[in-house]
Amino acid sequence: MFKKILNALIDHPVLTSLFVADFGILLFHRPPFFFSLLMLGALMAMCLYFGQKLALFNDN
Repeated sequence: MFKKILNALIDHPVLTSLFVADFGILLFHRPPFFFSLLMLGALMAMCLYFGQKLALFNDN
């Protein structure tokens, strides 16, 4: 499972860098409220995209 996640992150370098930068800014800085809501929405969209792309818990 870890290898599948790592391969998906390597296959999409732009989304991975955006995800890491967005997560780091939200975790270590305190952006303004509306900007942080926008960033949190983008982070959730990327999580949903990677979750759909990986389908880790598929029974097939």
